[in-house]
Amino acid sequence: MDFSIKQQHSRKKLLRAQISAVIKQLFHFGWEQALSCLFPVVIFASLAITQNIPLPFLPRYDWLLIIFLLMQWWLVRSGLETKDELKVITLFHFIGLALEIFKTHMGSWSYPEEGYLKLFGVPLYSGFMYASVASYLFQAWRRLKVDLVKWPPFLIVFPLAAAIYLNFFIHHFWIDVRWWLAGLVMIVFWQSWVIFEVNGTRYRMPLALSFMLIGFFIWIAENIATLLGAWKYPNQIDAWSLVHLGKVSSWVLLVIVSFLIVATLKQVKVKSPGRN
Repeated sequence: MDFSIKQQHSRKKLLRAQISAVIKQLFHFGWEQALSCLFPVVIFASLAITQNIPLPFLPRYDWLLIIFLLMQWWLVRSGLETKDELKVITLFHFIGLALEIFKTHMGSWSYPEEGYLKLFGVPLYSGFMYASVASYLFQAWRRLKVDLVKWPPFLIVFPLAAAIYLNFFIHHFWIDVRWWLAGLVMIVFWQSWVIFEVNGTRYRMPLALSFMLIGFFIWIAENIATLLGAWKYPNQIDAWSLVHLGKVSSWVLLVIVSFLIVATLKQVKVKSPGRN
């Protein structure tokens, strides 16, 4: 009887230790994720502050652009981002801005507030929404010491990324092939894994699952951003409402494009480590 009681106590002690270890790892993972989201956090904070505290001399949209430019300068100045990463983040800014101009022209959403620094009705700060995704990927890649297993060849990755991006434009005039593209992603990355490190322990996750998780959390961030007036969907003009859950698929596909570009840069950096 005493031996049985000792066994039960030993099992409970082991279970508590395992639960404690899991909580500790989750805390470390969450902390690293929070640090990686530095730029998005600044974006949300700026949206909240400028919505509730009007700033003088310039419209809100223009102040947001100035704040984001200063933040980008500080990230490079502090060494948190390299010059090569800045080039890719700038590319994301232009990719996002082009998509914003097209989507607002098609009536998908709008930027109803005033601003001097607008291009075809789209404030220039909007490109930083996409650039911040790239910033997060770079930061998380570095902090979590990410490695890729069975990464597909460039000749497959590039056409897939291009097709996903072009579909955001073409589906307004032709059929929407996002689900076909999603199927191709599952096929192409079926054997691909992402390996990351948390507090000295290595973990792995199917790459396709990481796409879906990041896309879902960006959808949550999108709801916060629209609540803070970053932009408005047609159904949010009179009163804010939850962004349609179907938008998650769009964000997942956009994350895939972002991840493919960042991963390609990382592959190039591995082959030529002397570059800054």
